[in-house]
Amino acid sequence: MGRALTSAAFLGLLALASAGCPFADPSALRSRQEGSIDSPVTGAMVDDSTGYFTDDVGGQIQEQDSLRAGDRGPTLLEDFIFRQKITHFDHERVPERAVHARGAGAHGTFTSYGDWSNITAASFLGSAGKETPVFVRFSTVAGSRGSADTARDVHGFATRFYTDEGNFDIVGNNIPVFFIQDAIRFPDLIHSVKPRPDSEIPQAATAHDSAWDFFSQQPSTLHTLFWAMAGFGIPRSFRHMDGFGVHTFRLVTDDGTSKFVKWHWKTKQGRASLYWEEAQILAGKNADAHRQDLFNAIANGNGPEWELAVQIVDEDKALAFGFDLLDPTKIIPEEYAPLQKLGVMKLHTNPTNYFAETEQIMFQPAHIVRGVDFTEDPLLQGRIFSYLDTQINRHGGPNFEQLPINRPVVPIHNNNRDGAGQNLVHKNIIHYSPNTLNGGYPQQATQQNGRGYFNAPSRSTTGRLVRGLSSTFDDHWSQTRLFYNSLTPVEQQFLINAVRFETSHLESASVKQNVLTQLNRVSNDIAVRVATALGMDAPAPEDTYYHDNTTMGISITNETLPSVATLTVGILATTSSGNGTSALDQAASLKERLTAEGLIPTVVAESLVSGVDKTYSSADATDFDAVVVTSGADAVGLFALTASGLSPLYPPLRPLQIANSAFLFGKPVAYFGGSTPSDTLTAGGMDPQADGVYASADIEALATGLVDGLKTFKFTGRYPLDAA
Repeated sequence: MGRALTSAAFLGLLALASAGCPFADPSALRSRQEGSIDSPVTGAMVDDSTGYFTDDVGGQIQEQDSLRAGDRGPTLLEDFIFRQKITHFDHERVPERAVHARGAGAHGTFTSYGDWSNITAASFLGSAGKETPVFVRFSTVAGSRGSADTARDVHGFATRFYTDEGNFDIVGNNIPVFFIQDAIRFPDLIHSVKPRPDSEIPQAATAHDSAWDFFSQQPSTLHTLFWAMAGFGIPRSFRHMDGFGVHTFRLVTDDGTSKFVKWHWKTKQGRASLYWEEAQILAGKNADAHRQDLFNAIANGNGPEWELAVQIVDEDKALAFGFDLLDPTKIIPEEYAPLQKLGVMKLHTNPTNYFAETEQIMFQPAHIVRGVDFTEDPLLQGRIFSYLDTQINRHGGPNFEQLPINRPVVPIHNNNRDGAGQNLVHKNIIHYSPNTLNGGYPQQATQQNGRGYFNAPSRSTTGRLVRGLSSTFDDHWSQTRLFYNSLTPVEQQFLINAVRFETSHLESASVKQNVLTQLNRVSNDIAVRVATALGMDAPAPEDTYYHDNTTMGISITNETLPSVATLTVGILATTSSGNGTSALDQAASLKERLTAEGLIPTVVAESLVSGVDKTYSSADATDFDAVVVTSGADAVGLFALTASGLSPLYPPLRPLQIANSAFLFGKPVAYFGGSTPSDTLTAGGMDPQADGVYASADIEALATGLVDGLKTFKFTGRYPLDAA
């Protein structure tokens, strides 16, 4: 009865509400129109379809070039347009990094090869064998923290030296050049490559109109773009890529002598890249592949190593090579300035807490030490300001340097006080200088006293105020072509295929046409090959910047790896038995032999019985650098296209798919236990006569062949090339 009364009361109230409130009547409701007065966003909508650029308070401005003293002089702090633009950009993302959001890091040690006081006053390079703690953070640039490691992108390579004279950061990338020449254009670059503001699509990808619209309108991007479209955008791992400081810096001796330098990190693991299809699959199968690889290598005692090298050039040679050394979109070919190796870095300790260390480390190009100085590179000049600003934004105040991962290993003495997140308890109440009440301390450290930081005495600048770049920065195509010419034919094909992939996603016909125009200034052959894939007419050659020059140190595929240690091998076995041959016994013996070579073998079978490391349901060719098929697994029909190749324990034909994909991705593949694989395997690529395919019943012969194949890493003859 109570329930009936309750229902009656509810119906009565509903009727009363319907009678008293016209909005309870569906026929009285109207749909909200976009921009109607009841929309809370109406007054905030901005229409940029017409009008001139303005600053945030309405003043009309020009905002594509920084204000500097002279054509090639430093950027001025009074440039309110640059400061407003870059400051607003720096504060756009909270608290995730605006760029380089996804990364992985590790601790290590840098050891100097010698006493380099003849070129720099930097203490960490002051004697042979001197060790300095380091922390390195690797990253992708465009994607969010949740994006995949194997997205095609420039990769960050930032190193902090905790020196005995303060922290020194080399905040660079795995590509030696950058997209833009002036830091004021950085917000435009990142806005163009980030996902669309309306749909937040695509994530960590540049295969969309806004990115290529910017690339085609800002041809300074071409050189870096070509590096990214080649194998450098999809490295095999963080361990298998080089690093670069990008900018030209100065090294300064104690007596004030200075020279221009470029920083290089040269991997001792060798350089290696993924195949694009492989990278895409790996992004879905294991988005953390690069993080996992680095963490596991260090945890297993195989911490990676890089040698620190420099290119040294006299400052009066800044314009001697046909380009401007202050231009961050240019390399110094090694023929002009050979690499000089200064020391070696080894990463040996994983973070204890990812957030406290890898996420909270806050690099800055302005973290420099005595013996290092800036140049007037306009991109570097802006980064000096921008990185400090963005770290303040991420931390919510100026005390981020007090976080444990950011603290130097030497004492801090200054008059900086208070602020959000203050961690230090300052005993000195005389927090100003000069003073007498604290004995004049802290004292001023100068070039002569206290080993203080000092700028290169040779630095000077004059000139009228100019909002623009020097004409010595104007050639965007010659070095792009130099890079392309220095690739092998198959690497050129990879680059062409990458550009085809990216531009085939474009919707704007005018953007596609503009892309072809820029490509044609580098090479008519490139423009023709891309235009063919897009179904467009290729432009006539525009040969102003065409040449046949090449440079060393570019190609990846014409080198072999110096070591195969830590590379992974999948051994395909089965829990079934047949013909008296146990695939698991074969796999066990082969695993033991390959482990002795420093490899990381993984036995794959249907289920996790003893001796099996991974199931077919969770395995993929992208998990491994090489794949071995056991004859015992082949004998029971595991790779057949018939019912014997099917099982509810894994997706249809997964074992065959792994073997076939490994071949198609250019990996070494092998057949252990015999010399004649089944017809299905042979048709799928496991032909013992093919390059990079090894078949043997002898475990020593097979292991030797597989190690040699892994040093080659990718057998590029398997990839088709465009007809000449």
